[in-house]
Amino acid sequence: MRISLNWLRELVEIKLSPEELAETLTLAGFEVEDIEDRHSWANGVVVGKVLEREPHPNADKLSVCQVDIGGSETLNIVCGAPNVRADIYVAVATTGTYLPNIDLKIKPAKLRGVPSQGMICSLKELGLPSDVDGIHIFSQENLPLGSDVRPLLGLDDVILDVTATANRADALCMVGIAREVAALTGGKLNIPLPEAILVPGTGGNLGLKIADHHACPAYIGTVIEEVKIAPSPDWLQERLRAAGVRPINNVVDITNYVLWEWGQPLHAFDKDCLHSVAGSEVLTIGVRFASSGESLKTLDGQTRNLSPHNLLITANNKPVALAGVMGGEETEVDNTTQNLVLEAALFDSVVIRRSSRNVGLRSEASGRYERGVNRAELEIACNRALSLLRELADGVIVQQVVADTRPDSSTWSRSIILRLNRVNRVLGPVDLGEETGEITEADVERILSALGCQVTPGSEGTWTVTVPPYRYRDLEREIDLIEEIARLYGYDNFCDTLPDKSEAGYLPVDQELIRQLRAFMRAEGLTEVMHYSLVKPGNDRQIVLSNPLFAEYSALRTDLISGLIDAFQYNLEQGNGSLNAFDMGRIFWQEEEGLQETDAIAGIMGGDISLGRWSRGSAEQPMTWFDAKGILESVFAALKLKVEYQPDCRDERLHPGRTASLWVGGNRLGIFGQLHPQLRQGQGLPDSVYVFQLDVNVLLDALDEDEILVPTFHRYSTYPACDRDIAFFAPVNVSVAEIEKSINKAAKGLLESVELFDEYRGENVPEGQRSLAFRLVYRGGDHTLSDAEVEPVHNKVREALVEKFGVNLRS
Repeated sequence: MRISLNWLRELVEIKLSPEELAETLTLAGFEVEDIEDRHSWANGVVVGKVLEREPHPNADKLSVCQVDIGGSETLNIVCGAPNVRADIYVAVATTGTYLPNIDLKIKPAKLRGVPSQGMICSLKELGLPSDVDGIHIFSQENLPLGSDVRPLLGLDDVILDVTATANRADALCMVGIAREVAALTGGKLNIPLPEAILVPGTGGNLGLKIADHHACPAYIGTVIEEVKIAPSPDWLQERLRAAGVRPINNVVDITNYVLWEWGQPLHAFDKDCLHSVAGSEVLTIGVRFASSGESLKTLDGQTRNLSPHNLLITANNKPVALAGVMGGEETEVDNTTQNLVLEAALFDSVVIRRSSRNVGLRSEASGRYERGVNRAELEIACNRALSLLRELADGVIVQQVVADTRPDSSTWSRSIILRLNRVNRVLGPVDLGEETGEITEADVERILSALGCQVTPGSEGTWTVTVPPYRYRDLEREIDLIEEIARLYGYDNFCDTLPDKSEAGYLPVDQELIRQLRAFMRAEGLTEVMHYSLVKPGNDRQIVLSNPLFAEYSALRTDLISGLIDAFQYNLEQGNGSLNAFDMGRIFWQEEEGLQETDAIAGIMGGDISLGRWSRGSAEQPMTWFDAKGILESVFAALKLKVEYQPDCRDERLHPGRTASLWVGGNRLGIFGQLHPQLRQGQGLPDSVYVFQLDVNVLLDALDEDEILVPTFHRYSTYPACDRDIAFFAPVNVSVAEIEKSINKAAKGLLESVELFDEYRGENVPEGQRSLAFRLVYRGGDHTLSDAEVEPVHNKVREALVEKFGVNLRS
């Protein structure tokens, strides 16, 4: 929000420089993002009077002017503005003047052979917004020639760009900032309260119909006739320009002025246009929610398609404005307007926020309604606007209708019990120079009184604090008052207190394990990616949001695999090749007992992992099942985790014959498999793409073992190993994992490792079987094994395989 110090000084006493005031506001939580000192914009620009104007002899669009600036001689100035003429007062930049907004220094020059001794300025050249195509002409008469133009144009001002936090809706206006400055600096407030406007009897033709009093708890409609539309006086235009608002006409400018002064949005309707839209001489202003299919053309010229989320202002039930957001074009106030209906209303913040977002339109009015408008000062803002309309537009107030369902005014403030010992316990000691101390009762009463609170002492060290209505939404609990005390006392006045003894920080075990898991995934060449938790709806088990931002993101994800598949496809479409990646996040789903959620980690792998290596040649080789499984196995090995694989075909997205469920300690850990060919072809993915998803909680439970967290040292043998190979035909339905488990059990004691090194199916292999070859490594811990020791154990393994699986031994 742009704050004019000239305007602010009329509301509160200010003894600080602009820089000091900016620092004070920033330290109190109101960040000042910029200080705009306008004094330099027109330094050297003076008031002049055009005495004569003649056409330029060598140019059709230029004029030669004789300009008096109060000196001994008149200036000869060549001017290109179409609106220059004799007997007008103008702003003249004399020779040597520098205009920073257009980066121009005025020098004596010849324009088409005619000397020019200065420049007649437009508002844009002085840094001010303007719709006038040409120079600025002062409306005042008998201005002192040669005097500084800055006081006349509001350029003797400093503008502070202040950002208020979301909880301080009261600070979105000049009165709110003035109250804050008074509380911070002790300056005297001088806020003018308008007198109550006496309205004649209610015998007019205006009525009210509020369909939802929760959405609109108060509405004041006032009929003003015989208004004279004209430009606003200079003082009003200067204040609006300082606030960054473009002046339009006196009626619209008054509504904008009250918005910036009191923070209360107002809207002026052309009453005759309202009758035209309503189609009747009897006019009823209504407030209701829109129906599906309705539309409204707003003041910005766009036609808005409405929904039941939009709150409307209607004329005899026909939409004329988006309540609290923007008026309609059909009832806009323009130069032909003679009669007005002035709206001053309160709207529910949630309703306006939803309506604004629904049509994608934000305005100064909606921004204030969304944060919360002060319900106690509605009449003050309305009376302020009506008095200005009478003064500046000669309006005659003929009727006022009111619909007010606000609670009693006693409920617009609240009382909070505040304890001094609680204040000091939360805030700690304060710096008193050479010693430390505590906040005193006098400090508390002074600060809260400066904020406009009524402070009533209770028992020793306690107060009953009555919050003013304009801070009703912000100050709700004792801790809120303590925060205000700290803010106004000054954060820099509190002592820096540290714990007596600091301890080295550490991560919880689960966090450390998760970091290790991520590191192992990256070490295997998987890139970590992140996806939104919100996805498109379509799954029966999904949890659907009741108030989504977009329809495409209206449900919570039930797994991570779908997002990784989309990311893989997108990576290919962008020409970046196959994506080997993993994602870790939370998933959500519905069950009969309620909503469920857990953390998961998932990955996707595909393509040729050796592509580009000269040793493999140029032909691309798709990733095999064992390549993908090896990546996952390497992660499990690094975590010292033993995982079992069992056939699985429950996930329709995965190949039914190349999918396994993963188990650890009897608990289902997750799933691993190859994408189904139909899914792969439908999304244009490579021949072999593999995915996995693990339940992080099951994984952490399995890793939370002493032998894993604190590795135990085992003696290693210094004696040579003895290896034996064993080959046989085995049924296809017997898994390698089962065979390895049986070998380990039979050779327990001497066996150090067992590894599959060959598999063959085809010629000379019986149907329904496959040829498997394992290498078994035997080693003794205290001596070199002899054949006599190894052979009985190896034969025991052979016998166990024949007995349990019916294998046909080949070696």
